[in-house]
Amino acid sequence: MQKLLEITDYAMKLPRFKSIDLRGILIIIHGLNEHSGRYADFARQLNSCNFGVYAMDWIGHGGSDGLHGYVPSLDHVVADTGSFLEKIKSDHPGKPCFLYGHSTGGAVVLKAAINPYIEELLEGIILTSPALRVAPSHPIVGAVAPLFSLLAPKYQFKGANKRGIPVSRDPAALVAKYTDPLVYTGPIRIRTGHEILRISSYLTRNFKSVTVPFFVLHGSADKVTNPLGSQDLYNEAASKDKHLKLYDGFLHDLLFEPEREEIAQDIIDWMARKLSCHHS
Repeated sequence: MQKLLEITDYAMKLPRFKSIDLRGILIIIHGLNEHSGRYADFARQLNSCNFGVYAMDWIGHGGSDGLHGYVPSLDHVVADTGSFLEKIKSDHPGKPCFLYGHSTGGAVVLKAAINPYIEELLEGIILTSPALRVAPSHPIVGAVAPLFSLLAPKYQFKGANKRGIPVSRDPAALVAKYTDPLVYTGPIRIRTGHEILRISSYLTRNFKSVTVPFFVLHGSADKVTNPLGSQDLYNEAASKDKHLKLYDGFLHDLLFEPEREEIAQDIIDWMARKLSCHHS
């Protein structure tokens, strides 16, 4: 069971957010090993600009069911993202909706938006540090992952733990992340790793079939996901409305970098531009 959250403390339930006043709704899909509650500050900034916010924890993450850090299939997460979007659209008829995904969540959002039915429901998607062009940590991992993911899917692969790679230049953000009990800090589980390689290679082969409007943001110094993957998506996608912003020297968790408010503002500005073009 996926935990679907309306970020209630700072979202739709506040009296000043009558549904009619909302400019649009952003749905947050978090990255691997984290959870949606980490995006509370981003949600508040969105709310202050009259955007409603929803989020969901994927299976094996945050408040959702399943073994912590274990994802039997990212296609299930893609399908849940689509269902969540449909439910929000039916609860808020006529309200423009955007999907936001970070890292592996970015890959999930992109795969969901390749589906023409889901794309129809969206104004656009925003991806930070998406997991595109992901390479196995060692060639042998790529060769054995399909087999091992069937034989020992929950096994923790000690050789592939990226825990030592800094994801933010803000020391306080790193402490907050790695002391959060809902953040999974163990070695990656084999099936989870295989699923990331699988969705990444599927997307890389299908960039040309991307037609949804998108804004992709990536730090040039990201050591977890490859900024070249974002560049390839931008170059190859068939979308008429596409935008890429590379932040020089920034690391992986863009919304937890010292400049997080400016980055959030770049996202808000992009959505606002989409909405004003839409209505003009």
